[in-house]
Amino acid sequence: MRFHPVTVILLVTFLFSLRAAPVFAQSNLAIDSRPNILFAIADDWGWPHAGAYGDPVIKTPTFDRIAKQGVLFENAFVSSPSCTPSRNAILTGQHHWRLGWGGNLWSKLDTKHRTFPHLLEESGYFVGHFRKSWGPGKHDNWEKHPAGKKFKSVDAFFEARPKHQPFCFWFGASDPHRPYKKGSGKESGMNLSKIKLFEHYPESEEIRSDVADYYWEVQRFDRELGDVLNKLEAMGELENTIVVVTGDHGMPFPRCKANIYDSGSRVPMAVHWPGVVNPGRRVSDFVSTTDLAPTFLELAKVDIPAAMTGKSWMNILRSDRSGRMEPERDHVLIGKERHVPCQEAPDSGGTPMRAIRTDDFLLIRNFKPERWPAGTANWQNAFINGCWYGDVDNGPTKTYMIENQDKDEDHRRKFELAFGKRPEFELYDLKKDPSQLVNVAADPRFAEIKNQLNDRLSRELIDSNDPRIMGNGDEVFDQPEYFGHGPRHPDSQRRRKKSLKPTSEQKH
Repeated sequence: MRFHPVTVILLVTFLFSLRAAPVFAQSNLAIDSRPNILFAIADDWGWPHAGAYGDPVIKTPTFDRIAKQGVLFENAFVSSPSCTPSRNAILTGQHHWRLGWGGNLWSKLDTKHRTFPHLLEESGYFVGHFRKSWGPGKHDNWEKHPAGKKFKSVDAFFEARPKHQPFCFWFGASDPHRPYKKGSGKESGMNLSKIKLFEHYPESEEIRSDVADYYWEVQRFDRELGDVLNKLEAMGELENTIVVVTGDHGMPFPRCKANIYDSGSRVPMAVHWPGVVNPGRRVSDFVSTTDLAPTFLELAKVDIPAAMTGKSWMNILRSDRSGRMEPERDHVLIGKERHVPCQEAPDSGGTPMRAIRTDDFLLIRNFKPERWPAGTANWQNAFINGCWYGDVDNGPTKTYMIENQDKDEDHRRKFELAFGKRPEFELYDLKKDPSQLVNVAADPRFAEIKNQLNDRLSRELIDSNDPRIMGNGDEVFDQPEYFGHGPRHPDSQRRRKKSLKPTSEQKH
């Protein structure tokens, strides 16, 4: 039997196309074996503000449902308590200090760093994001957005997704980032007296109401996430979807966001994966959001790049036990570089910090103790003109603590905890001081544990090629351009508005 030459060419072309086709198109078996991924991340949502963690006021039924039907992580931490570096670390699976300029807020991420959405897309996943994912910053050096294509709505993403193709969808939000509608929490019926304030705040109705407004926005994120889960269920996709829910760092309040205490770096984390994750589990292993990328890649059967410092959770997810799953996960590293350049001019740097957190202790090393961790109060001479305590978002709690700092001894002490300078080393005994208020680093009784933890921290930073400990941190983190702005002093804002007031000619 002889074939026409054209037939032979067409047959060879067809066979070659099958060989080159992505995984999802090769067979139904390959389609069914790889789960969908829904990654939901709130903006400025920190631990322990969810019903599943015992908060008596906030209502998070969606998160609580995921925790009840899946696994709740009790010791989940971000790489950095600042939006851009935290999200860069999630996308790349690396400590933020390995990402150069990308370790700062309002920066750029070098394209040499592979992101998990791109790797999943190359393997055959349909990838996209909605609302805030990467950033803030500029990504004009990337051909494709680091988090994949942006969609205008949840519906738009699923309408564009080819049938039977596994998906990875980044469900972002701007909640609970400031500003808030003042009084929204109280107006919704929240009992302000039952709110558990962090102990670094003075007692104040103003602060309680501000926290309630933050809770209100967390609850909105939770409701919207519930709508997404309902949609997946209606589509028949929920049973084949791993759902991961978290925040990018602590709440936007003094001594929280942009700080590496638990109030700034510890986040809610729950995972739901029917048929794989046994329900009702609570895991005490220390995990980092840098672990998300290698976890997603492993479950999708994609090779994990050697550059990723995060470690997959797959063994933890597949276990049927609660408590500590992997003995080596007995600590986590955290750090911070430049959030807002808010020191006095001409200093364009941030307040570099690194920390190691264990069950019993938190050790922080402040590499620039001469700088103000919250930014300078001298807004007239700040690096960004008008910037006022620039590492703390403006809001009622910030204003109250500044205006009432001399009200009494308690107000003064808590103002200093939030806005004052800090020594090179901070050490907190978490068994006696879980709120991390009393620094025992200079106490001779803790000298041995301080040295042990500092040695361990230093070794791991060196092993991960951290520029800060290697001696070139100023060049890598303090000198690059900052694309954003900063919280301004009220008088500066008024002056700015006056200077920008249009003339009669401009009005027309």
